[in-house]
Amino acid sequence: MNKEALALLAKINKTHPGAVCFASEMRVAKRFTSGSLSLDIALGGGWPGNQWVEVIGRESHGKTFIVYKTLAANQKKDPNFTCLWIAAEHYDTDQAEALGVDNDRVIVVPTQAMEFAYQTMLDFATSRSVDMIVLDSYPALIPDEESEKDMDEATMALGARLTGKFFRKSGAATKRSMTDPDDRPLLGIVINQYRDAIGKFSPHGTPTTTPGGNAKNYAFYTRVEVRRDEWIQEARPGKGKVNVGQVIKVKTIKNKSAAPQQIATIDAYFRSAPYLNFVRGDFDTTKEIMIMGILFDVIKRKGAYYEIDNGEYDDKGKPVLRWHSKENTLAAIREDLDLQEFLYEKVLAASLHADERSISEEDLEAAENSGTKKVSRRPKPEEADGLHTQAA
Repeated sequence: MNKEALALLAKINKTHPGAVCFASEMRVAKRFTSGSLSLDIALGGGWPGNQWVEVIGRESHGKTFIVYKTLAANQKKDPNFTCLWIAAEHYDTDQAEALGVDNDRVIVVPTQAMEFAYQTMLDFATSRSVDMIVLDSYPALIPDEESEKDMDEATMALGARLTGKFFRKSGAATKRSMTDPDDRPLLGIVINQYRDAIGKFSPHGTPTTTPGGNAKNYAFYTRVEVRRDEWIQEARPGKGKVNVGQVIKVKTIKNKSAAPQQIATIDAYFRSAPYLNFVRGDFDTTKEIMIMGILFDVIKRKGAYYEIDNGEYDDKGKPVLRWHSKENTLAAIREDLDLQEFLYEKVLAASLHADERSISEEDLEAAENSGTKKVSRRPKPEEADGLHTQAA
Protein backbone atom coordinates (compact mmCIF):
# COMPACT_ATOMS: atom_id res chain seq x y z
CA MET A 1 0.00 0.00 0.00
CA ASN A 2 1.33 3.47 -0.87
CA LYS A 3 2.78 5.78 1.74
CA GLU A 4 0.14 8.46 1.26
CA ALA A 5 -2.67 6.08 2.20
CA LEU A 6 -0.76 4.80 5.25
CA ALA A 7 -0.03 8.35 6.38
CA LEU A 8 -3.70 9.31 6.03
CA LEU A 9 -4.74 6.19 7.95
CA ALA A 10 -2.39 7.10 10.80
CA LYS A 11 -3.62 10.70 10.82
CA ILE A 12 -7.30 9.66 11.04
CA ASN A 13 -6.61 7.13 13.81
CA LYS A 14 -4.71 9.78 15.75
CA THR A 15 -7.72 12.12 15.88
CA HIS A 16 -10.33 9.32 15.87
CA PRO A 17 -8.78 6.27 17.60
CA GLY A 18 -9.79 2.96 16.04
CA ALA A 19 -11.81 4.58 13.25
CA VAL A 20 -9.85 2.97 10.41
CA CYS A 21 -8.14 -0.41 10.03
CA PHE A 22 -7.25 -2.95 7.38
CA ALA A 23 -10.00 -5.42 6.53
CA SER A 24 -7.60 -8.25 7.37
CA GLU A 25 -7.36 -6.93 10.95
CA MET A 26 -11.12 -6.86 11.54
CA ARG A 27 -12.37 -9.44 13.99
CA VAL A 28 -15.27 -11.68 13.06
CA ALA A 29 -18.34 -10.69 15.08
CA LYS A 30 -19.54 -13.29 17.54
CA ARG A 31 -22.57 -15.39 16.66
CA PHE A 32 -25.22 -16.28 19.21
CA THR A 33 -26.82 -19.73 19.24
CA SER A 34 -30.58 -20.05 18.80
CA GLY A 35 -30.68 -23.25 20.84
CA SER A 36 -31.55 -25.15 17.66
CA LEU A 37 -28.91 -26.75 15.42
CA SER A 38 -31.20 -26.56 12.41
CA LEU A 39 -31.82 -22.84 12.89
CA ASP A 40 -28.15 -22.11 13.65
CA ILE A 41 -27.21 -23.72 10.33
CA ALA A 42 -29.91 -21.82 8.42
CA LEU A 43 -28.62 -18.56 9.93
CA GLY A 44 -25.03 -19.33 8.91
CA GLY A 45 -23.75 -20.32 12.36
CA GLY A 46 -26.23 -18.58 14.67
CA TRP A 47 -27.73 -15.11 15.13
CA PRO A 48 -25.30 -12.36 13.97
CA GLY A 49 -23.67 -10.29 16.69
CA ASN A 50 -23.78 -6.47 16.88
CA GLN A 51 -26.76 -6.41 14.54
CA TRP A 52 -30.55 -6.18 14.71
CA VAL A 53 -32.69 -9.09 13.56
CA GLU A 54 -36.44 -9.36 13.01
CA VAL A 55 -38.57 -12.37 13.93
CA ILE A 56 -41.89 -12.29 12.05
CA GLY A 57 -44.95 -14.53 12.10
CA ARG A 58 -48.63 -15.02 12.66
CA GLU A 59 -50.13 -15.25 16.13
CA SER A 60 -49.35 -18.38 18.15
CA HIS A 61 -46.84 -19.74 15.64
CA GLY A 62 -43.82 -19.70 17.99
CA LYS A 63 -42.11 -16.30 17.61
CA THR A 64 -41.66 -15.58 21.32
CA PHE A 65 -40.97 -19.29 21.94
CA ILE A 66 -37.96 -19.10 19.61
CA VAL A 67 -36.66 -15.94 21.32
CA TYR A 68 -37.10 -17.40 24.84
CA LYS A 69 -35.15 -20.50 23.76
CA THR A 70 -32.41 -18.32 22.23
CA LEU A 71 -32.07 -16.46 25.53
CA ALA A 72 -32.07 -19.68 27.56
CA ALA A 73 -29.43 -21.34 25.34
CA ASN A 74 -27.04 -18.38 25.63
CA GLN A 75 -27.59 -18.07 29.39
CA LYS A 76 -26.70 -21.76 29.68
CA LYS A 77 -23.42 -21.19 27.80
CA ASP A 78 -22.49 -17.99 29.66
CA PRO A 79 -23.28 -17.57 33.39
CA ASN A 80 -23.03 -13.77 32.99
CA PHE A 81 -25.29 -13.49 29.96
CA THR A 82 -27.85 -10.72 30.60
CA CYS A 83 -30.86 -9.57 28.60
CA LEU A 84 -32.93 -6.38 28.39
CA TRP A 85 -36.53 -7.26 27.52
CA ILE A 86 -38.82 -4.43 26.39
CA ALA A 87 -42.22 -5.90 27.26
CA ALA A 88 -44.66 -3.98 25.09
CA GLU A 89 -46.65 -7.18 25.53
CA HIS A 90 -46.72 -9.24 28.73
CA TYR A 91 -43.48 -10.92 29.85
CA ASP A 92 -44.57 -14.33 31.13
CA THR A 93 -42.13 -15.33 33.88
CA ASP A 94 -43.64 -18.82 34.19
CA GLN A 95 -43.37 -19.54 30.47
CA ALA A 96 -39.85 -18.11 30.32
CA GLU A 97 -38.71 -20.27 33.25
CA ALA A 98 -40.32 -23.36 31.73
CA LEU A 99 -38.31 -22.74 28.56
CA GLY A 100 -35.07 -22.53 30.53
CA VAL A 101 -34.67 -18.78 31.05
CA ASP A 102 -33.00 -17.53 34.23
CA ASN A 103 -35.29 -14.61 35.12
CA ASP A 104 -32.67 -13.21 37.53
CA ARG A 105 -30.62 -12.25 34.47
CA VAL A 106 -33.46 -10.57 32.56
CA ILE A 107 -34.16 -6.84 32.95
CA VAL A 108 -37.82 -6.28 32.06
CA VAL A 109 -39.14 -2.86 31.01
CA PRO A 110 -42.94 -3.05 30.67
CA THR A 111 -43.92 -0.14 28.45
CA GLN A 112 -45.89 0.67 25.31
CA ALA A 113 -44.41 4.15 24.91
CA MET A 114 -42.45 3.97 21.67
CA GLU A 115 -40.04 6.87 22.30
CA PHE A 116 -39.22 5.63 25.81
CA ALA A 117 -38.76 2.03 24.61
CA TYR A 118 -36.40 3.03 21.79
CA GLN A 119 -34.37 5.37 23.98
CA THR A 120 -34.00 2.65 26.63
CA MET A 121 -32.77 0.23 23.99
CA LEU A 122 -30.24 2.76 22.71
CA ASP A 123 -29.00 3.57 26.23
CA PHE A 124 -28.44 -0.09 27.13
CA ALA A 125 -26.80 -0.85 23.77
CA THR A 126 -24.39 2.06 24.20
CA SER A 127 -23.58 1.12 27.80
CA ARG A 128 -22.45 -2.41 26.85
CA SER A 129 -24.12 -3.61 30.07
CA VAL A 130 -26.24 -6.36 28.48
CA ASP A 131 -25.64 -9.08 25.90
CA MET A 132 -29.09 -9.19 24.34
CA ILE A 133 -31.95 -6.75 23.76
CA VAL A 134 -35.45 -7.95 22.86
CA LEU A 135 -38.46 -5.87 21.81
CA ASP A 136 -41.69 -7.85 22.15
CA SER A 137 -43.33 -6.68 20.07
CA TYR A 138 -43.18 -3.70 17.75
CA PRO A 139 -46.94 -3.44 16.90
CA ALA A 140 -47.78 -2.98 20.61
CA LEU A 141 -45.76 0.25 20.85
CA ILE A 142 -47.60 3.60 20.73
CA PRO A 143 -45.95 6.91 19.72
CA ASP A 144 -46.53 9.69 22.24
CA GLU A 145 -48.34 11.86 19.70
CA GLU A 146 -50.80 9.07 18.94
CA SER A 147 -51.27 8.30 22.63
CA GLU A 148 -52.25 11.91 23.34
CA LYS A 149 -54.94 12.00 20.67
CA ASP A 150 -58.54 10.84 20.98
CA MET A 151 -59.70 7.65 19.30
CA ASP A 152 -61.42 9.54 16.48
CA GLU A 153 -58.26 11.48 15.55
CA ALA A 154 -56.19 9.84 12.84
CA THR A 155 -52.40 9.56 12.79
CA MET A 156 -50.30 8.47 9.83
CA ALA A 157 -46.90 6.73 9.80
CA LEU A 158 -45.75 8.05 13.18
CA GLY A 159 -44.38 4.67 14.20
CA ALA A 160 -42.62 4.14 10.86
CA ARG A 161 -40.85 7.51 11.08
CA LEU A 162 -39.73 6.88 14.66
CA THR A 163 -38.54 3.39 13.76
CA GLY A 164 -36.46 4.74 10.89
CA LYS A 165 -34.94 7.30 13.26
CA PHE A 166 -34.19 4.57 15.82
CA PHE A 167 -32.26 2.48 13.32
CA ARG A 168 -30.29 5.50 12.10
CA LYS A 169 -29.24 6.24 15.68
CA SER A 170 -28.70 2.60 16.65
CA GLY A 171 -25.70 2.25 14.34
CA ALA A 172 -23.50 4.08 16.82
CA ALA A 173 -25.08 2.33 19.82
CA THR A 174 -24.44 -1.19 18.52
CA LYS A 175 -21.03 -0.42 17.01
CA ARG A 176 -18.18 -2.35 18.59
CA SER A 177 -14.43 -2.23 18.16
CA MET A 178 -13.27 -3.64 14.83
CA THR A 179 -10.14 -5.15 16.38
CA ASP A 180 -10.70 -5.59 20.15
CA PRO A 181 -12.01 -9.12 20.89
CA ASP A 182 -12.97 -8.13 24.46
CA ASP A 183 -15.48 -5.47 23.36
CA ARG A 184 -18.78 -6.97 24.57
CA PRO A 185 -20.94 -8.03 21.59
CA LEU A 186 -24.70 -7.53 21.42
CA LEU A 187 -27.66 -9.38 19.93
CA GLY A 188 -30.74 -7.29 19.15
CA ILE A 189 -34.08 -8.97 18.34
CA VAL A 190 -37.33 -7.26 17.36
CA ILE A 191 -40.47 -9.40 17.26
CA ASN A 192 -42.99 -8.31 14.63
CA GLN A 193 -46.30 -9.55 13.27
CA TYR A 194 -47.96 -9.94 9.90
CA ARG A 195 -50.84 -7.78 8.72
CA ASP A 196 -52.98 -8.21 5.61
CA ALA A 197 -51.93 -5.76 2.89
CA ILE A 198 -55.16 -3.97 1.99
CA GLY A 199 -55.73 -3.20 -1.68
CA LYS A 200 -53.01 -5.51 -2.97
CA PHE A 201 -53.29 -8.77 -4.90
CA SER A 202 -51.24 -11.94 -4.79
CA PRO A 203 -51.87 -15.19 -6.72
CA HIS A 204 -50.51 -17.09 -3.70
CA GLY A 205 -53.18 -15.95 -1.22
CA THR A 206 -53.76 -12.86 0.85
CA PRO A 207 -50.73 -10.52 0.55
CA THR A 208 -49.15 -9.52 3.85
CA THR A 209 -47.00 -6.74 5.22
CA THR A 210 -45.24 -5.95 8.50
CA PRO A 211 -45.87 -2.80 10.58
CA GLY A 212 -43.05 -0.28 10.88
CA GLY A 213 -42.60 0.97 7.34
CA ASN A 214 -40.14 -0.09 4.65
CA ALA A 215 -37.01 1.54 6.12
CA LYS A 216 -36.70 -1.17 8.79
CA ASN A 217 -36.49 -3.88 6.13
CA TYR A 218 -33.18 -2.38 4.98
CA ALA A 219 -31.94 -1.81 8.54
CA PHE A 220 -32.42 -5.39 9.76
CA TYR A 221 -29.34 -7.53 9.14
CA THR A 222 -31.39 -10.72 9.25
CA ARG A 223 -35.15 -11.31 8.97
CA VAL A 224 -36.75 -14.68 9.70
CA GLU A 225 -40.30 -15.91 9.27
CA VAL A 226 -41.73 -18.30 11.88
CA ARG A 227 -44.71 -20.49 11.03
CA ARG A 228 -46.37 -23.55 12.48
CA ASP A 229 -46.22 -26.53 10.11
CA GLU A 230 -48.20 -29.14 12.06
CA TRP A 231 -49.18 -30.19 15.55
CA ILE A 232 -47.27 -32.81 17.52
CA GLN A 233 -49.66 -35.21 19.20
CA GLU A 234 -49.21 -37.74 21.99
CA ALA A 235 -51.49 -40.75 22.42
CA ARG A 236 -52.62 -41.01 26.06
CA PRO A 237 -54.40 -44.09 27.43
CA GLY A 238 -58.11 -43.45 27.73
CA LYS A 239 -57.81 -39.85 26.57
CA GLY A 240 -57.07 -40.14 22.89
CA LYS A 241 -54.52 -37.87 21.25
CA VAL A 242 -53.41 -34.61 22.85
CA ASN A 243 -51.57 -31.72 21.20
CA VAL A 244 -48.27 -31.44 23.07
CA GLY A 245 -46.21 -29.37 20.65
CA GLN A 246 -45.81 -28.09 17.14
CA VAL A 247 -43.39 -28.40 14.27
CA ILE A 248 -42.04 -24.90 13.66
CA LYS A 249 -40.53 -23.96 10.32
CA VAL A 250 -38.23 -20.95 10.28
CA LYS A 251 -37.31 -19.35 6.96
CA THR A 252 -34.55 -16.77 6.54
CA ILE A 253 -36.21 -14.06 4.43
CA LYS A 254 -33.09 -11.88 4.53
CA ASN A 255 -29.57 -12.71 5.66
CA LYS A 256 -26.61 -10.43 4.94
CA SER A 257 -24.04 -12.87 6.33
CA ALA A 258 -25.21 -16.16 4.79
CA ALA A 259 -27.49 -17.53 2.09
CA PRO A 260 -31.10 -16.35 2.40
CA GLN A 261 -34.23 -18.45 1.86
CA GLN A 262 -32.95 -21.28 4.07
CA ILE A 263 -35.34 -23.49 6.05
CA ALA A 264 -35.04 -24.81 9.60
CA THR A 265 -37.46 -27.31 11.12
CA ILE A 266 -37.88 -27.50 14.90
CA ASP A 267 -40.03 -29.83 17.02
CA ALA A 268 -41.07 -27.62 19.96
CA TYR A 269 -43.04 -28.90 22.97
CA PHE A 270 -45.35 -26.46 24.78
CA ARG A 271 -46.71 -29.20 27.04
CA SER A 272 -45.02 -32.10 28.84
CA ALA A 273 -45.26 -35.36 26.89
CA PRO A 274 -44.39 -38.18 29.33
CA TYR A 275 -45.00 -40.95 26.80
CA LEU A 276 -42.66 -39.26 24.30
CA ASN A 277 -40.10 -38.39 27.01
CA PHE A 278 -40.28 -34.63 26.57
CA VAL A 279 -41.08 -31.87 29.05
CA ARG A 280 -42.65 -28.47 28.51
CA GLY A 281 -40.26 -26.13 26.71
CA ASP A 282 -38.13 -28.81 25.04
CA PHE A 283 -36.76 -28.74 21.51
CA ASP A 284 -36.20 -32.19 20.02
CA THR A 285 -32.52 -31.38 19.52
CA THR A 286 -31.54 -35.02 18.99
CA LYS A 287 -33.88 -35.35 16.01
CA GLU A 288 -32.37 -32.17 14.57
CA ILE A 289 -28.85 -33.55 15.02
CA MET A 290 -29.89 -36.76 13.26
CA ILE A 291 -31.51 -34.98 10.28
CA MET A 292 -28.72 -32.42 9.90
CA GLY A 293 -26.11 -35.16 10.30
CA ILE A 294 -27.62 -37.08 7.39
CA LEU A 295 -28.02 -33.92 5.33
CA PHE A 296 -24.34 -32.97 5.70
CA ASP A 297 -22.98 -36.54 5.49
CA VAL A 298 -21.71 -36.61 9.06
CA ILE A 299 -24.05 -39.58 9.56
CA LYS A 300 -23.73 -41.82 6.53
CA ARG A 301 -26.22 -44.41 5.42
CA LYS A 302 -24.80 -47.73 4.18
CA GLY A 303 -27.75 -49.88 3.17
CA ALA A 304 -29.84 -50.47 6.28
CA TYR A 305 -27.03 -49.21 8.56
CA TYR A 306 -26.05 -45.74 9.71
CA GLU A 307 -22.43 -44.92 10.51
CA ILE A 308 -20.60 -42.11 12.31
CA ASP A 309 -16.87 -41.88 11.72
CA ASN A 310 -15.18 -40.82 14.98
CA GLY A 311 -11.82 -42.37 14.09
CA GLU A 312 -12.46 -45.69 15.88
CA TYR A 313 -13.01 -48.93 13.93
CA ASP A 314 -13.80 -52.59 14.67
CA ASP A 315 -11.90 -55.69 13.51
CA LYS A 316 -13.58 -55.48 10.09
CA GLY A 317 -12.51 -51.89 9.58
CA LYS A 318 -15.99 -50.48 10.08
CA PRO A 319 -16.79 -47.54 12.41
CA VAL A 320 -17.66 -48.61 15.95
CA LEU A 321 -20.52 -46.09 15.90
CA ARG A 322 -22.76 -48.13 13.64
CA TRP A 323 -26.40 -49.06 14.05
CA HIS A 324 -29.07 -50.92 12.11
CA SER A 325 -31.99 -48.68 11.07
CA LYS A 326 -32.58 -45.00 11.58
CA GLU A 327 -34.71 -45.62 14.67
CA ASN A 328 -31.90 -47.46 16.47
CA THR A 329 -29.44 -44.73 15.49
CA LEU A 330 -31.73 -42.00 16.87
CA ALA A 331 -32.23 -43.96 20.11
CA ALA A 332 -28.45 -44.40 20.55
CA ILE A 333 -27.81 -40.69 20.02
CA ARG A 334 -30.56 -39.78 22.54
CA GLU A 335 -28.85 -41.87 25.23
CA ASP A 336 -25.33 -40.48 24.73
CA LEU A 337 -24.91 -36.79 25.64
CA ASP A 338 -21.22 -36.78 24.69
CA LEU A 339 -22.12 -38.14 21.24
CA GLN A 340 -24.75 -35.40 20.86
CA GLU A 341 -22.18 -32.71 21.62
CA PHE A 342 -19.65 -34.33 19.23
CA LEU A 343 -22.21 -34.48 16.42
CA TYR A 344 -23.48 -30.94 17.08
CA GLU A 345 -20.02 -29.44 16.63
CA LYS A 346 -19.14 -31.65 13.67
CA VAL A 347 -22.41 -30.96 11.81
CA LEU A 348 -22.17 -27.21 12.44
CA ALA A 349 -18.58 -27.16 11.17
CA ALA A 350 -19.55 -29.19 8.09
CA SER A 351 -22.45 -26.84 7.32
CA LEU A 352 -20.15 -23.80 7.31
CA HIS A 353 -18.01 -25.38 4.58
CA ALA A 354 -20.87 -26.66 2.45
CA ASP A 355 -21.27 -23.69 0.12
CA GLU A 356 -23.12 -25.75 -2.45
CA ARG A 357 -25.74 -26.92 0.04
CA SER A 358 -29.04 -25.05 0.09
CA ILE A 359 -31.37 -26.14 2.88
CA SER A 360 -34.81 -26.35 1.31
CA GLU A 361 -37.95 -28.10 2.51
CA GLU A 362 -37.22 -30.86 -0.01
CA ASP A 363 -33.72 -31.37 1.47
CA LEU A 364 -35.10 -31.64 4.99
CA GLU A 365 -37.86 -34.01 3.94
CA ALA A 366 -35.38 -36.25 2.11
CA ALA A 367 -33.09 -36.41 5.17
CA GLU A 368 -36.00 -37.05 7.54
CA ASN A 369 -37.36 -39.84 5.32
CA SER A 370 -33.94 -41.43 4.84
CA GLY A 371 -34.23 -45.18 5.21
CA THR A 372 -38.02 -45.12 4.89
CA LYS A 373 -39.28 -47.47 2.24
CA LYS A 374 -41.92 -45.91 0.05
CA VAL A 375 -44.26 -48.34 -1.71
CA SER A 376 -46.04 -47.07 -4.79
CA ARG A 377 -49.49 -48.54 -5.37
CA ARG A 378 -50.00 -50.47 -8.58
CA PRO A 379 -52.83 -49.10 -10.70
CA LYS A 380 -56.02 -51.13 -10.84
CA PRO A 381 -56.78 -52.90 -14.15
CA GLU A 382 -59.36 -50.30 -15.15
CA GLU A 383 -56.92 -47.50 -14.28
CA ALA A 384 -54.19 -49.18 -16.31
CA ASP A 385 -56.55 -49.50 -19.29
CA GLY A 386 -57.32 -45.80 -19.02
CA LEU A 387 -53.62 -44.97 -18.99
CA HIS A 388 -53.02 -47.13 -22.08
CA THR A 389 -55.94 -45.45 -23.85
CA GLN A 390 -54.58 -41.97 -23.04
CA ALA A 391 -51.13 -43.00 -24.25
CA ALA A 392 -52.57 -44.31 -27.49
